[in-house]
Amino acid sequence: MKVVGSVIARLGSKRLPFKNLLPFDGVPLVRRAVEFLCDCPEVDEVVVSTESELIARTCHGTGAKVLIRPDDLAGDEVASIPVFQHVVENFPCDLHLNYNCNFPVCPPEVVGRAIEVATETGESLSDPFAIWAQTSERLLNYGDPFDITATRFQDDRICPVDVHEEADLLEIHRLHQQGFSEKWG
Repeated sequence: MKVVGSVIARLGSKRLPFKNLLPFDGVPLVRRAVEFLCDCPEVDEVVVSTESELIARTCHGTGAKVLIRPDDLAGDEVASIPVFQHVVENFPCDLHLNYNCNFPVCPPEVVGRAIEVATETGESLSDPFAIWAQTSERLLNYGDPFDITATRFQDDRICPVDVHEEADLLEIHRLHQQGFSEKWG
């Protein structure tokens, strides 16, 4: 079974400008996510989907492939599913797995669990929402992209801070400095 892992990252963010390029533990969020997937033995190929040359260059040298998104998939209101479909159309696979770089602390075991659940049910989503996986068949035949059909599985090993604003990023830095790795990651 071929698994393609993706990180989807736009340059624009209304709430936290250049969010995907901001550092956590000294590494830009997008690069940290790409390196995480590249280190997962279950993932055969890693793809960064972006409209930004700056994000592409930030991920250079990681081993990931870069897929430049067309304008119609690069807007604020575009759901993730069409972006995932674009990845799978360009990088055929049996299973697609997305790592959301808004959750910079996620243990690699969650990837294995997401693959297991998606293989059984067609689609899985961790809670917190760090890892989302679909079989290619499910993904390419998805209905309403805003109606998430995934089988959810709880995993308390994922740090629940979802980085969308400066306060979120500061909170995860604080937790990291306090040694949160004992609980998460």
